[in-house]
Amino acid sequence: QVQLVESGGGLVQPGGSLRLSCAASGSIFSITDMGWERQGPGKQREWVAVATKSSTTYASVVEGRFAISRDNARNTVYLEMNSLRPEDTAVYYCYVDILRTRSDIFRRHWGQGTHVTVSP
Repeated sequence: QVQLVESGGGLVQPGGSLRLSCAASGSIFSITDMGWERQGPGKQREWVAVATKSSTTYASVVEGRFAISRDNARNTVYLEMNSLRPEDTAVYYCYVDILRTRSDIFRRHWGQGTHVTVSP
């Protein structure tokens, strides 16, 4: 079994900052990509950012404002969100691509989602 636990969401004013965390635990042999997606009210789910073992990539709408990082020793991925805008309001979901055993294949696991609300 693998569990992903997210934390760090909340209410913040426009221009403010929040830091999301997502910790993976359980049967983990190896991890490749760790990333975030979000779904705003009445909107389709969209990809936000990914941290591979060697690089990071961002959606254009968040590039320069958000920073993704990972702590491989703790199997944890973070999303530092700065200069937040009302349109960043969404449920944020982390994902982690995990190999549970040497003979397994990489499978994507998802966090439970954390709410971020940007409002005056």
